Amino acid sequence: MNITKEITKIENSAVRLTATVSKQDVESSYKTGLSKITKNIQIPGFRKGHVPANLIEKKYGEDIKMEVLGNIIDDALNEILQGDDMKDNRPLPYAQPRLEGDKMPEFDLSKDFTFTVTYDVFPQVEVKNFSGITIKEPQVEISDKDLEEELKAIQDRNSTILDKKDGDPVAKGDIVTINYSELDDNDAVIEDSKREGFVFTVGSGENIYKIDDEIVGMKKDETKSITKKYDKKDPDENLAGKTKKISVTVTAIKVKDIPPLDDDLAQDVSEKYKTLDDLKNDIKRQMETSKTRKLAELKSQSLLEQLVEKNPFDLPASMVKAEQDARWNMMAQQFQTTPEQLEKMILSSGQTKEDMVKQWTGDTEKMLKSRIIVDLLLRDRNISVTPEEVEAQYQKIADEQGITLDEVKKHYDDPRNKEYLVDDTKEEKLFEELYKEVKIAKGDKVAFADLFKSKN
Repeated sequence: MNITKEITKIENSAVRLTATVSKQDVESSYKTGLSKITKNIQIPGFRKGHVPANLIEKKYGEDIKMEVLGNIIDDALNEILQGDDMKDNRPLPYAQPRLEGDKMPEFDLSKDFTFTVTYDVFPQVEVKNFSGITIKEPQVEISDKDLEEELKAIQDRNSTILDKKDGDPVAKGDIVTINYSELDDNDAVIEDSKREGFVFTVGSGENIYKIDDEIVGMKKDETKSITKKYDKKDPDENLAGKTKKISVTVTAIKVKDIPPLDDDLAQDVSEKYKTLDDLKNDIKRQMETSKTRKLAELKSQSLLEQLVEKNPFDLPASMVKAEQDARWNMMAQQFQTTPEQLEKMILSSGQTKEDMVKQWTGDTEKMLKSRIIVDLLLRDRNISVTPEEVEAQYQKIADEQGITLDEVKKHYDDPRNKEYLVDDTKEEKLFEELYKEVKIAKGDKVAFADLFKSKN
């Protein structure tokens, strides 16, 4: 085909492509299309393949033109986009070219044929500005208290739940089952407020009316009327500044039988532990590993956020939508439902799909830009990984997880797992290079538990 083209960059990483096909090619395509139709069409009174072309044009002229137009546009686009000079101006796989104005252009066999399409392309990104970037590393120490909290959690997970002795009153820390309902001014039950078999731990505050203190001292099968006035600043708007009268019946009281912190508990947790000290040492190792990983995550996150800010670029709308759709489908799988059903559930709860995606997966645009910058820098700096570096990663993983080197290698026998490991190693090497080009400063002291409350 004899084609000329003109490409114009437009906003949000999109282009406008205007193509002109010579009238000779248009006429040739039209004749070819008409010939194909003539060979296959059947009209009463004529044998197949012997219908006069002028009759076909008269009867099906507009349909033929539309079909030929579509073929001309497809053929012209394929030829243009395969050109070596179009490397940076090819459409994204999920952003097919669309006719500007969403309608077919004028078709005239006596003229060159011109059409215009728009489509999204991969963003053109240059990461050159590293000036003024400072990364503050939180200062974190793992204290004896942190270890104690983790041991308490292990005790809690290994505890058993027992019925409390008959006649023993409710105490904080007990697990109670209650029936409750609100009462009106005449002590009549407000029907919609009734609830039976509600279970919670006394002292946790995990009940609607926050009546932990009021049920302390009650006994099994005892019923009590509680009148409670709530502060005007209560975060629950249904309670704030109101006085509620609640009827409560305790139907069951249970206690946790927490095992002592000893060698037997350590052995119950895992057969690899022989003593309590074995367990403690392994917990310390796991906490150190968690701390190191979290600090590395926060450090790279801070760098990428600043690089995105200092090296701005636009994302194509189709790329953002494709990423959001992928995350939405993943969320639906986690909820064990379909994407359509999940959207209905979200809308019925008063939320929007966009808000839910952001709440569960973070800022899509920011994460996409970070990913693009990392991929660009990996390519531009030609970051690669040697077999020796992969072996070093195997050993590092074995040390962090407290397992053997053979166990690690067995896991990475799967080519996909090894590919992920290589990609992660490349990124580690990239960030180590980048940290040499920016300022690293000591940040605030942060408690170990608070470190994991940081925003992702």
